Amino acid sequence: MKILAGVFEQVKLRNPNEPEYLQAVEEVLESLEIVAEKYPHFVKAGIFERIVEPERQIIFRVPWVDDNGNVQVNRGFRVQYNSAIGPYKGGIRFHPSVNLSVIKFLGFEQIFKNSLTGLPMGGGKGGSDFDPKGKSDNEVMRFCQSFMNELYKYVGADVDVPAGDIGVGGREVGYMFGQYKRLTDLYHGVFTGKGLDFGGSLARTQATGYGLVYFVNEMLADVNETLEGKTVLVSGSGNVAIYACEKAQSFGAKVVAMSDSNGYVYDEEGIDLALVKQIKEVERGRIKEYAVRKPSAVYTEGCKGIWTIKTDIALPCATQNEIDEESAKALVAGGCRLVAEGANMPSTPGAIAVYQANGLLYAPGKASNAGGVATSGLEMSQNSIRMSWSFEEVDEKLQGIMKSIYKNASDAAKEFGKDGDLVFGANVAGFLKVAKAMYAQGVV
Repeated sequence: MKILAGVFEQVKLRNPNEPEYLQAVEEVLESLEIVAEKYPHFVKAGIFERIVEPERQIIFRVPWVDDNGNVQVNRGFRVQYNSAIGPYKGGIRFHPSVNLSVIKFLGFEQIFKNSLTGLPMGGGKGGSDFDPKGKSDNEVMRFCQSFMNELYKYVGADVDVPAGDIGVGGREVGYMFGQYKRLTDLYHGVFTGKGLDFGGSLARTQATGYGLVYFVNEMLADVNETLEGKTVLVSGSGNVAIYACEKAQSFGAKVVAMSDSNGYVYDEEGIDLALVKQIKEVERGRIKEYAVRKPSAVYTEGCKGIWTIKTDIALPCATQNEIDEESAKALVAGGCRLVAEGANMPSTPGAIAVYQANGLLYAPGKASNAGGVATSGLEMSQNSIRMSWSFEEVDEKLQGIMKSIYKNASDAAKEFGKDGDLVFGANVAGFLKVAKAMYAQGVV
């Protein structure tokens, strides 16, 4: 990073204890060095220094009362990263691992992901170290209402539009939207991922998983292959993983493993998705229950072993840095030829180096998992015109967006002499749209 080395050094000085954030910034700036050489006016205008600094960071206390009458206190975050091409847009994550570094890395990635969709959405992210797991509905409701008592001041349909993420599904979005409406007397599209009865979009639940598989289809088409008959590993068992599995199976793939934070199941006969949905969506249970009910399945404690299973395709859909260098080597040894990310930054830099050194087809999350935020953008459009599109209409638009993302990333890689490098292509294609808007708007 010759031109941009000073930019990254400044980021490290200002954010010394934020490893996830530094990892995300370094990866993007490495791709943008060649862009800085080609577009010196961006350098002169300080675009690179500005794009790595959030426009606003909000940290707040979230007090709430549990079912035993005890007062609990969590910390809330919202990082509004960049609004050059539209209102801030990005999910809210409730998980014990949430801290400022995690939220900033997610918000930074969101800038480029949202840009790649072609929709007018800026980048942002939020969350809390609150863990909804094991909490009653009333506890979750009280927490969400307290969370919104502060956050409502900073969001709105034309300002910042949050959505769900890990630990935040339809239940949590409903509680937060209800409290926002109660506090503001406004009924507009301040949240996406809402229930279908109050402004949500059909296909939103399926969108990230479906979009991931549509992206995989484009990758395979470029090498004259399809998903038919391929063996697939899917980490996670939330929305993204479930619907990636569903769509992959619909194209003739055989998904043989899924996981949660405790461990993974391997089913040589192929995953029974109806059973997974019953356990995870209806019962809110753990993935180990699958092996109890399915004789052909084996449950293994711990998540890392899932990547040692022989496979053609790996779809990491759980969390950041879940595949390290050792796991990537295990995938290569097991015959894996394609990795496409359904989670945000699930592969470490060491893992990515292994993919690239061994010639794997590799799609970074900012491109391949953009289907969720793309459909959130479509939900925003429906809310603005007070209309609802059919599932088929939304799904067709989603397929078109994922094809466009693949083409734009692929074309950008070719333009700069890095044919096939979708990490580089996605970073550059996402950056250029935002950078041009920032440059046109002056120093703000």
